[in-house]
Amino acid sequence: MVTIPATSMDISATIAKQRAFFATGKTKEYDFRIAQLNKLAQLIKDNDQLILDALYSDLRKPMVEAFGSEILGTISEIKYMIKNLKAWMKPQKVGTPINLFPSSSYIYAEPLGVVLIVAPWNYPFVLTIQPLVGAIAAGNCAILKPSEHTPHTSKAIAKIINANFDPDFVTAIEGGIETNQALLAERFDHIFFTGGTAIGKIVMQAAAQHLTPVTLELGGKSPCIIDSDCDLEIAAKRVVWGKFYNSGQTCVAPDYLLVQKDIKPALIEKLLACVKTFFGDNPQQSADLGRIVNERQFDRLVGLLDEGKILIGGQSDRSDKFIAPTIIDQVSQNSKIMAEEIFGPILPILEYDQLSEAIAFVNAQPKPLALYFFSKNKKHQEKILQEVPFGGGCVNDTIMHLGNPELPFGGVGNSGMGSYHGKSSFDIFTHRKSVLRNSFRLDLKWRYPPYTMSLETLKKFIN
Repeated sequence: MVTIPATSMDISATIAKQRAFFATGKTKEYDFRIAQLNKLAQLIKDNDQLILDALYSDLRKPMVEAFGSEILGTISEIKYMIKNLKAWMKPQKVGTPINLFPSSSYIYAEPLGVVLIVAPWNYPFVLTIQPLVGAIAAGNCAILKPSEHTPHTSKAIAKIINANFDPDFVTAIEGGIETNQALLAERFDHIFFTGGTAIGKIVMQAAAQHLTPVTLELGGKSPCIIDSDCDLEIAAKRVVWGKFYNSGQTCVAPDYLLVQKDIKPALIEKLLACVKTFFGDNPQQSADLGRIVNERQFDRLVGLLDEGKILIGGQSDRSDKFIAPTIIDQVSQNSKIMAEEIFGPILPILEYDQLSEAIAFVNAQPKPLALYFFSKNKKHQEKILQEVPFGGGCVNDTIMHLGNPELPFGGVGNSGMGSYHGKSSFDIFTHRKSVLRNSFRLDLKWRYPPYTMSLETLKKFIN
């Protein structure tokens, strides 16, 4: 395995070599891109147990969850890219106005160059590799920075990438804060960052020094609104699944419930039943519940348990980084738990009377990364979709919008900048180069001085 020391000098040298490799034009070739995507897919398949073991060591991820979200999701993205890449790479002919006759107009998909991908710890494999898929498909060189907070997965990624790819094309660099700082001090052609809003601001500030474009996949408090006209049985299952998947450490997890007050008691009863059905009477013994990533996050989450009325859960074990799936009622809108993204297995419940109240409450907060609305009422569905800004979401489900490569994934405002998945992943790492092709066959003299067309004649074109 190739080991790359994370010093400023070595990082600068690595970037210089990648720029030189990109300048050869190799990465622009269709066959090269397809070969690298196929190689990446095969490497993931060949190393699936290494990846699963690493995810278990870092987050105690249940194998089914880990395989579905981290491995299957990545392979599906690669397959989608391979299927569509030839069409996406072709120059796109667009319309040309009659006054530009006889020219024609095209848009060329041009790779950006050398890109940096900085990944988070909650889905440490897929959120490192899935952006890489887009970068490769678009014809770029890339440097990966896996999260130091999930060291086993970081090592697995570095082993897979650095032992099998030319470092002048793609390489993974491990390290902590100093490595991140050294990377961000360099000039890249694009930076793709997934993580918290506070760090996102630091990344954007560093990128501004070089006028480097950025994609920021951040987070926020994603609301889940439950209407009175709803199948409570199914809603409860989908809410509990979406909230406690990966122990709530999901950027698009339902952060809090806004429940119509008339159905609140019935919904709570079904929510509690689902938690017991999914994780048993002793969730710490459940094979289907992961763990909090580290003690720092554990301590932060435990500090949120002293507000409201705990309906189920609340148990914790610091030595095991375990926090039980917890549902809390009687939470104040101004409480600490409502002031920050929870990012853990704690679900507060608020209530509303009229749907307009719920909409007003959500719109008074920063724009969320996701929103979920459960209702059979089509007018209510449309009201939510038209009146509430959010990155993406579901009607009558949670999280599942991430599984469709046709849907761009990204935030808005504080929850992010730019989107990816599927064609959007290709686009985010591509410059759309506009080209007008003219002919020598016809050369109209009116465009050249001395001008013979009168101003009155020219004004007719705007009527």
